Amino acid sequence: MTTTRICLHGPESTGKSTLGTRLAAHLGCEVVPEYGRAYCEAHGTDIGMAELVHIAQQQDVMNRAAAARAAELDIGQVLFDTDPLITAVWAEMMFGQRDPWFDSFSSYADLYLVLDIDLPFVDDGLRVYASPEQRRRFFDLCKTELDRRGVPYALIRGAGDARFDAALRAIEISAFGDNP
Repeated sequence: MTTTRICLHGPESTGKSTLGTRLAAHLGCEVVPEYGRAYCEAHGTDIGMAELVHIAQQQDVMNRAAAARAAELDIGQVLFDTDPLITAVWAEMMFGQRDPWFDSFSSYADLYLVLDIDLPFVDDGLRVYASPEQRRRFFDLCKTELDRRGVPYALIRGAGDARFDAALRAIEISAFGDNP
């Protein structure tokens, strides 16, 4: 069995971690947590480009290890709460540019689930881009990054069960075509 790598992608406060946990429980697979969140909780949010590259590289290491575990155990999917492509978007949001390392990254997931900004912003003390204009810019940059790389993605909208069902449907379509 081939393990499908599924990455949750999108701006902050769009329900990625919540959805990832629920999907992992439903699919019986691992969800790799967001290293950047843990890093910022430990070190603060005053970070530069070097820290963003470190965060992206560590996330990639964690994602690759989880994918290898899933393949070894013959598990059909593995979920990534994030990957270096979203960290590249963070670099664009924060600095208007990115380190060349981001452009060299090519270990893409098999499917990206792009979570829409249709949920209310929740300030948790680490989140930054709360205004509707900032959220829209972040969301647009997320989609642009995936389009630029030519990777497959599905836009996930709705709240609660609707969001979960949309994500499941996207995974099924990705795995089985239009007739799961």
